[in-house]
Amino acid sequence: MKPRNGRRGSARRSTPLSQETIVEAALRILDSEGPRHLSMRRLAKELSITPMALYHHVRDRHELLLLLVASRSQGRARPVLPEDPRERLLAAAQLLHDVLAQYPFLNEILASPDLLAVSALWVMEALLDAAVECGLTPEEAAQAHQAIWHFTVGVLLIRTTSRQHHAELTRPTQREQVFATLSPDDFPRVTALAGRWSALTARDSHREALEDIVEGLLGGRAAHQGEHT
Repeated sequence: MKPRNGRRGSARRSTPLSQETIVEAALRILDSEGPRHLSMRRLAKELSITPMALYHHVRDRHELLLLLVASRSQGRARPVLPEDPRERLLAAAQLLHDVLAQYPFLNEILASPDLLAVSALWVMEALLDAAVECGLTPEEAAQAHQAIWHFTVGVLLIRTTSRQHHAELTRPTQREQVFATLSPDDFPRVTALAGRWSALTARDSHREALEDIVEGLLGGRAAHQGEHT
């Protein structure tokens, strides 16, 4: 039997349309189909409404992503960070990675300075505060945050892109094909590692590298113990 109002599938939705139900529908699409399939038209179809009806609640895709960022940030329990400033800085840097890693639409977040969730700013505050307590000036702390941010973003983007690329490949990668043609005389180091390169680089070394970066940023600076409140 067709719905009385003639709109296909509208009978499936018994709850009123709201930003909360829109976010829930968007998350379903992200989980089942991936970020490339999340569009306003696809979202409207998921909700069994017209795109015009959707625009009454969400202005555009940009606002939709803001709502999704906020939904992932709100309600997250804040972990207790270590008292030692160096350990706290490292823990905050790890949290930055973990927070960003939860967004399947990471590329768009990084491309737009407007996609910022205030509820997640405490991670940035914790990192800056720990860096200052480790002996950095506020200006140096900002630079340290930027260095850690760039490293973290690079790791996540490369990881995400690589996984997507390998999932679609039905042949050896271009790198594997090139490595197979190299002369050991011209490239002794590369060819010695070529057969193990994929296994070596597949290992998640993020934490180890993060520890090295933090150590390099701080050097031999003495922490200002007891300033943390």
